[in-house]
Amino acid sequence: MSTPLAIDRRIVQDARMSMRPDPFVAYCLELFEPVGRARSRRMFGGHGIYIDDLFVAIIAFDRLYLKADAQTRRQFERVRCEPFVYEAKSRSVSLGYWSAPDEAMESPALMQPWARLALEAALRARAAKPPRPIRTRAPAKTDAARRAKPGAGAKARR
Repeated sequence: MSTPLAIDRRIVQDARMSMRPDPFVAYCLELFEPVGRARSRRMFGGHGIYIDDLFVAIIAFDRLYLKADAQTRRQFERVRCEPFVYEAKSRSVSLGYWSAPDEAMESPALMQPWARLALEAALRARAAKPPRPIRTRAPAKTDAARRAKPGAGAKARR
């Protein structure tokens, strides 16, 4: 029978192993370095890639997909990139992401123009969204304010 300490070590070891970066994700982050500060985040069985906190790419099924929009989609189509498509219930869903050209996957210099297209599409998408309403938190009620309400004092003392 293992001691609780041995179990804890095993759990910690498993957690460390799961936190190791995926080599393909790390490589993709290197490809984006000339464009800005790139980071990844696990999502839906894949990874999302952010450049300077803008969501610009998806890594799914061991493939990199870059954000595209109406202004950039034709450039991806011209070099025979494929759209990111997944199955949802009984239909296929296509998002605004296209596979990176094979040549762009060879080096950061070759990825740079494609990464810039993805970044520009992300900036346009963010600009098109209405601004979020500013949430303000209601100030906490003071004891004096609670006592000022009829019957509040009796409830507060229970």
